[in-house]
Amino acid sequence: MDCFELSSESPYELMLKAAFLIPISHYLLAFLFLLFVFLYHFVEIHFFQDLFTGFRGQPVSLTFNSCCDLYQEVVSKCKTLNGRYLSTPWLCSPHIQTAFLQFFGRAPVCNYQRQIFQTSDGGTIALDWLRKIDVNKPSIEHFDGVQSDDKSPIMVVIPGLTSDSDSAYIKHLAFKMANRGWNVVVSNHRGLGGVSITSDCFYNAAWTEDPRKVIDYLHTQYPQAPLFAVGLSIGANVLVKYLGEEGVNTAIVGAAAICSPWDLLICDRYINRRFVQRFYNRALTLGLKDYAKLHQTTLSRLTDWEGIVKSRFVRDFDNHATRVLANLETVDTYYRKASCTSYIGNVMVPLLCISALDDPVCTREAIPWDECRANKNIVLATTHHGGHLGYFEGITAKSLWWVRAVDEFLCALNSSSLIHREKVQNTTVDSSLDSSIDQAPYVNIREDGLVTAFSNEPSGEVGSQQNEQPVEDDKAGDGSRGVNGTMQLETNATTQFDPAPELDFDAVMVPVKRSLNQLSRRSKISMWVLAYVALITTWPILGSALPMSFKKKLRNIFSLKR
Repeated sequence: MDCFELSSESPYELMLKAAFLIPISHYLLAFLFLLFVFLYHFVEIHFFQDLFTGFRGQPVSLTFNSCCDLYQEVVSKCKTLNGRYLSTPWLCSPHIQTAFLQFFGRAPVCNYQRQIFQTSDGGTIALDWLRKIDVNKPSIEHFDGVQSDDKSPIMVVIPGLTSDSDSAYIKHLAFKMANRGWNVVVSNHRGLGGVSITSDCFYNAAWTEDPRKVIDYLHTQYPQAPLFAVGLSIGANVLVKYLGEEGVNTAIVGAAAICSPWDLLICDRYINRRFVQRFYNRALTLGLKDYAKLHQTTLSRLTDWEGIVKSRFVRDFDNHATRVLANLETVDTYYRKASCTSYIGNVMVPLLCISALDDPVCTREAIPWDECRANKNIVLATTHHGGHLGYFEGITAKSLWWVRAVDEFLCALNSSSLIHREKVQNTTVDSSLDSSIDQAPYVNIREDGLVTAFSNEPSGEVGSQQNEQPVEDDKAGDGSRGVNGTMQLETNATTQFDPAPELDFDAVMVPVKRSLNQLSRRSKISMWVLAYVALITTWPILGSALPMSFKKKLRNIFSLKR
C-alpha cells in the first residue's frame, strides 16, 4: 500500500503558488470582464436586451382618455407613435445617447435669420427664423420676414435649460419642419443666443410671460397662419404651464412637449440620489454658472454672487439666484410653483407628450400618468429607451426618433378638422356663457337657445330689429307701432286688444334645455348649484301653491262622487 507524505506547507501558500502559475493575460481578461459587467449595469446598456428581441425595438406606450378625439383623428394615423423604437445599437444606453447628443449631435446646417423682439419691460429676446427658402439657399444677407398673409404653419420652439437655437436637437427639429414647408421660429431665452440682458428680469422654469408675448405677437402679425409650439426639456415644462394658464384663450392650435421634467421637486431629489445622476447635476450647474458669468454685471447686483460662484449643484444655484430673482422664500417653493403638473388639467389644445422611461435627468417617477389620462386633449407617449432628448435611431445615428414623431403628429393635426372644431366649440361656449352668465346680473334666453345679458345700452343688432320690424307692421298707415311685432294698439277711442296667443310650453322649453345643456357641458357643479338656488328661491311660492292645488283636486273628486 502506497503512503502519501503530507506536506508541511500551509494551504494558503499552496493557493498562492497556484495563483502565480496562472498567466497574467488571464487576469487581465478577468478584470476586463468584471469591468464590462460593472459598466454594463452602471451605464444601463441594453444591447443584449435588443439582441434577444431581434433588434425589433420596444413598442411605444400611449396613454390617453377613452373619449379622446385626438387619438382617433390624429395619433392613430401616425405610424411612428403606433410602432416601435429601436435605438442605435452602438448607442444603446441612455447616458451614451445623452452624452453623444451633447458633444456630437450630428446636427444639420441651419441658416437662421434673426429678429430682435423687445418686451414691454425692456427685455430682449432673439427670435431665430428658419424657412423653406433658408434651407434651399445657403445665405441671405437681409431677413425680410414672413409675409403677413402667409398661411404656412408657424412652429414656435422653446429650448431647454441654457440651450438656444444653436443646440443640436433644436437644429434637428427646425431643419425637419422647415424642409417640410413650415416656418420655424426659435424663441431663445433671455440672455441666450448671443443677446445681452437688457432688464432686471431673467428666465426660469416658471416664466411663461416671454412665450406668451411672443405667441401673441406672432398671432397678431400672421393671423392667417396656424400656430404650433414645441417645448423641449425645461422648455416643455414652460409650454405646458403656459397652455394650462391660458386654457382656451391661447392662439396655439397644437403643441408637443418632449422630455418634460413635469415635477421639478421630484427631479431635484432624483438627480441627487445616485452617483451617476450627480454627474448630470454638476454638468447642469456648470452650464448655469457659465450663463451667470455672461451677465455678471446684472446678477451680481440682484443676487448673491458669491453663492452662485460656490454653487456645486443646481439646487445651490437656484437658492442663490433663481429663488431670489423670483422673490420666493425657499427653493422647494419655487420648484412647486414652477412645476407644470398642476396645470395639465387646464390644457385645452391638442398636446402630444413624449417621455423616455430611462431618462437620466427627468425621472419616470414624475410622469403624470393619471392627469394625462384624464384630459381628452392630451396623448402621452412613453418609450422604454431614448435618454434625455437623445432618441438616436439607425446605424449611422443621423436622425432623432422624437423629431420624426413630432413631424408626423403636427402634420396630421394640421390637416385634420380637429383644431378648427376645437376653436369653434371653445369660441361658442365661451362667448355665450362667460360673457353673459358670469359678467351680467340678468340673463335672457333667446328663441335660438343663446343666452344674452340684459343691458341698459341698446346694441346695434337690437336697434336694427326695432327699426325694421315696425315698418312691416305699420302698413295701414294709422300710426300704430308694434313692440317686437307682438302687440298693436289702435288709436281710436275704443282700444281693442288682440287675443293673446296660447303659450306653447314645448317651444319655450327647447331654448331652456339647450342653455342647460351648454351649462352642463361647462361645469356639472354649476348645474347643481343652480338647481339648489332655484329650489331655495322658489320654495315659498311652491310651498303655498302645492296645498291649494291639492285642495282643488280633492274638491273635484268629492263633487264627482256626489
